[in-house]
Amino acid sequence: MTLSRRGLLGLAGTTGALGAVGATPGRAPDRAPDRADTAAERVRTGFEQLAADGYEVLAGQRVGVVTNPTGITADARHLVDVLHADARVQLVAVFGPEHGFRGTAQAGDSEAAGRDPATGLPVYDTYGKSGQALADVFTAAGIDTVVFDIQDVGARFYTYIWTLYDCMRAAALAGKAVVVLDRPNPVGGRWAAGPVLERAYASGVGREPIALAHGMTVAELALLFNAEFLAAKPAGLHTVRMTGWQRDSFFGATGLPWVPPSPNVPTPDTALAYAGTCLFEGTNLSEGRGTTTPFEVVGAEGVDRRWAEAAQALGLPGVWFREAYFTPTFSKFSGKVCGGVRLIVHDRAAFDPVRAGIGLLVTAKRTWSGFAWRTDHWIDQLTGSDRVRKMVDAGAGVEEIAGDWAAGLERFAAVRGRYLLYP
Repeated sequence: MTLSRRGLLGLAGTTGALGAVGATPGRAPDRAPDRADTAAERVRTGFEQLAADGYEVLAGQRVGVVTNPTGITADARHLVDVLHADARVQLVAVFGPEHGFRGTAQAGDSEAAGRDPATGLPVYDTYGKSGQALADVFTAAGIDTVVFDIQDVGARFYTYIWTLYDCMRAAALAGKAVVVLDRPNPVGGRWAAGPVLERAYASGVGREPIALAHGMTVAELALLFNAEFLAAKPAGLHTVRMTGWQRDSFFGATGLPWVPPSPNVPTPDTALAYAGTCLFEGTNLSEGRGTTTPFEVVGAEGVDRRWAEAAQALGLPGVWFREAYFTPTFSKFSGKVCGGVRLIVHDRAAFDPVRAGIGLLVTAKRTWSGFAWRTDHWIDQLTGSDRVRKMVDAGAGVEEIAGDWAAGLERFAAVRGRYLLYP
């Protein structure tokens, strides 16, 4: 089953109308969809809608599920357990992404293939697999339909959305259908922010040109991927929408239980900062891994209060930067006292995590003589080009750097607006 671009837009239920353009450089406005959802007491996920429809879209199909610990019901049962126990669904396989189906692996790692002890189902490792290699996994698993249900955090370099992309591409090669069960973007979806990836810098943390903070749900991204990047051989795609979610909603307003989508994103507050402070993976500073507040603190051995003072002096909206000290238990500076900065987000609606991350890079470079990029220039894969690195090195400020990516972001916003499903 394949769908045309027109068919995809029909599934989306929106053609989108261009909204007002904001004046802030480096952050793009939404396009509002034509159809609005009625507000509900709490958000009901795509899985809940699938179940309410009696799993009709899966009828007669041998099903494989791509998921992790976040694939849960509103009462915190895992969807694999629920589907396995329901005679209406023929669930035959589970596929694990980065960190694994059970979520035991750290960043850049996954769990080995095996059997789920609760259900006896075979579990396959998809991390690092793409194209025909992943298509062969689907074929070997004997499935007809791939179901994707994973909680994203809204940043381009969070790998689950590229697991989705790779699964869609592989499913098309293998002749399998894809069903995407939607979940909220935990940091909201009011706008896109940050630089757009240049294809020369494509990697496992960014395969296609989308904004660093995309402001989309996984179902919206699936529609965009299929029509814009996989159009030559699109997946047979069906998306199952949420109800009750609106673009200005943060995770705390959804009424849903939070399960850490990876070991170093323990809370929704972590997710809020992640799109900015994860940029410090591209430097010799700690991004807070090995602490109780990863991505909410950044620093290094030898950093003093001057960095926090310089960051605070930027006057960035929605956030305060406070002097902080921490001792990571693993990763960079393990066992050593680090000085640095703690982000305190006091106005979520005004906070732009990408600008905050750039502001911290700029001020770290100016105030700490030990600042250095990783020698492999990993920052270029994270930001999507070499422009941010070169501009920081040249002494550019936050507004100049944000202005440099503004035109590309406006172009992405125009494309993005065609696939938005929620008001």
